[in-house]
Amino acid sequence: MSQANRTVADKQMRAEYDIRGGVRGKYYERYQQGTNVVELEPDVAAVFHDAESVNRALRMLIQVARKQVEDAASSTGTTSN
Repeated sequence: MSQANRTVADKQMRAEYDIRGGVRGKYYERYQQGTNVVELEPDVAAVFHDAESVNRALRMLIQVARKQVEDAASSTGTTSN
């Protein structure tokens, strides 16, 4: 790109698109480990503001579900794995 074209492009670029301070490969290691991205509906996102609160709620839900399965199994005399 010539200097004249670069000047025009710089003037047209919005400030939020400025990537000069970016770090190449910043999340590469984390990406290599694998990730799950989940999009929360707005009403759920209003309650759970970060990953920690979502994970805590889901772990409690898992405990409740397991307890119910154990209770149901013990009341019928069967076991579950």
